[in-house]
Amino acid sequence: MPRTSALTPEQARQDMVDALVEERADLGMEKLPEQVEEALRAVPREVFVPGLPLVEAYDRHQAIVTKHDEAKRVALSSVSAPSIIALMLQRADIRPGHRVLEIGSGGYNAALISHLVGETGQVTSIDIDPDVIARAERCLKEAGVDQVHLAVTDGEHGFASRAPYDRIIVTAGAWDLSPSWEEQLAVGGRVVVPMRVRGLTRCLTLERAEEPGHWRSLAADMCGFVRMQGVGEHWERMPLLHQEEGSQVGLRLEDGPQVDVDALRRALTQDGETVWAGVCVRADEPTDALDLYLASAADGWALLTAQRGAITSKLIRPVVLMGTPAMVDEEGESFSYRALRRSPDDEELYEFGAVEHGPAGRRVAQNMVDLIGVWDREHRGGPGPRIDLVPIDTAAEDLPTGRVVSKRHTHMILNWTANPFE
Repeated sequence: MPRTSALTPEQARQDMVDALVEERADLGMEKLPEQVEEALRAVPREVFVPGLPLVEAYDRHQAIVTKHDEAKRVALSSVSAPSIIALMLQRADIRPGHRVLEIGSGGYNAALISHLVGETGQVTSIDIDPDVIARAERCLKEAGVDQVHLAVTDGEHGFASRAPYDRIIVTAGAWDLSPSWEEQLAVGGRVVVPMRVRGLTRCLTLERAEEPGHWRSLAADMCGFVRMQGVGEHWERMPLLHQEEGSQVGLRLEDGPQVDVDALRRALTQDGETVWAGVCVRADEPTDALDLYLASAADGWALLTAQRGAITSKLIRPVVLMGTPAMVDEEGESFSYRALRRSPDDEELYEFGAVEHGPAGRRVAQNMVDLIGVWDREHRGGPGPRIDLVPIDTAAEDLPTGRVVSKRHTHMILNWTANPFE
């Protein structure tokens, strides 16, 4: 029945949570914990995104950018989408009385955490940006939340004076696990952190393994967050293969091979053919598991980025603008990126392929197609990889089996043959 009166904040809030609950049921996801649902129904999100229409403030999939860089190109701070906030709070499993550190402030998430820990708990929210903390302070005061301790500091260092913490929740995209977080985490504690995995971002739910300094991820959920600033900040390489403003094409290389940029630029100008995989997906089927598998399995892994002009001019034809899976050959002179077309056999399905560029482009494209086939036969619909973090000084012979991604403080190990729940 159509609503006959103006939308109120209370109704918008209830509608948002109802939609989240219904969507999770439709997708076969785990039911939202009762205490998380109650917090989402209680905390006024509109207070933390002032000036926005209620339908935008309570859009369950909409993150709201609250600060950009001076050029207005890079988001520096945001209020995360309710859907990812709900998922992270579910993964954190926050209980009454818990002491929680939030790294990356905005106010809304801290207010939800405050509701979850209750009067006997403790919430500390930190951010490197004084403007962000000042904004969070104003919003929390307006929302009537007085239990959150706010501080301006680099998230890489945590906040030792109020440790230990039962839970640490990071709401900025991290590249590595800071040693300070481990030092400040209580025994039996848990860290929920969006972490970059070879250019992709996955929200890891981490608990300590038996061996000191070793961590096991209980879940790896697709997500996107503004980049961590400060000591923990890390930028990947991105050589431009086409430099014309508005039509730029680049390859994001986080830990991949050294490349011959001039050779790759020449390769881009060679109109390559597409090798098709015979593996199809529905239009609404997510491909995040395939992306993570390719990132784990491909030595020359990269992500192709493009501005819209490069697509309209038909210079390239990627599936998405900001991160199409790609691979570079051993010499760094040829590359291939993933393609998608409507299946010739079923118009409701879409077939994966790989576009070749450069003298070794066909071989690279075939390699990608072969890996897509392995994922389809052996891992599609499965639990995903087991993800471990071990200290960076772990000897090579002592590293667990799997793809090793070396970071500043840790090695991340992705193993698709192990049971992630053991």
